[in-house]
Amino acid sequence: MSSAISSSTTPSSSSPSPIIIALDVPTAQEAREIVRGLGESARFYKVGLELYAAAGMDFVRELKSEGCQVFLDLKLYDISETVKRAVARIAQEGVEFLTVHAITSVVQGAVAGRGDSPLRLLAVTVLTSLDENDLRLDGYSCSVAELVQLRTRNAMAAGADGIVCSAMEVAVVRQIAGPTAKLVTPGVRSAGAAVGDQKRVTTPAAAIAAGADYLVIGRQVTRAADPRAEVHKIMEEIRSRA
Repeated sequence: MSSAISSSTTPSSSSPSPIIIALDVPTAQEAREIVRGLGESARFYKVGLELYAAAGMDFVRELKSEGCQVFLDLKLYDISETVKRAVARIAQEGVEFLTVHAITSVVQGAVAGRGDSPLRLLAVTVLTSLDENDLRLDGYSCSVAELVQLRTRNAMAAGADGIVCSAMEVAVVRQIAGPTAKLVTPGVRSAGAAVGDQKRVTTPAAAIAAGADYLVIGRQVTRAADPRAEVHKIMEEIRSRA
């Protein structure tokens, strides 16, 4: 298609990057410009609710057709049967990761819908925009850490392939989820970068050192004057502290 992402985004021959770029933009065209601009410096992209509402599965297919990996961050939360049916459809599209809320019945429905496809289901424990005060307002008497641990245990027991959690909790989550679980951490910023609406934030190097497999990074890269240079800078931060 004429508006498709340029084929200049040929995959790099270097080792896989742990960075997932968040395409948190309102239109497919803006997302295409980000992907085109990053080229081979980034090959894994998050499509969240905003972009999905604007461009839907068509844009996901476009990313896949260009050889990109896709983290579909829909945070599904509904009755088990509805989740099962939705995940069965998504599993046909070849995306790598899909998020669901870390509620036992939700995860079980997602696992049933995924079937024997290679789709990996990531359970969202507690959003990184929430803190202790937010939990208290919603009636929780436990701490964020306690709720993250409980939901991690329940989600993994229900068949989740991994967990989405703050890097501040990732070390404990790794102990609970085990060595093969895929741990994905949003709310990651280099030292000095704006934290935006996140509350439980840490640096890329600290997140990887704590046990994260993938880092979801958006504005620090997508709003940078030179996005490719920003990705390389983050990778150097990670390597220098490995």
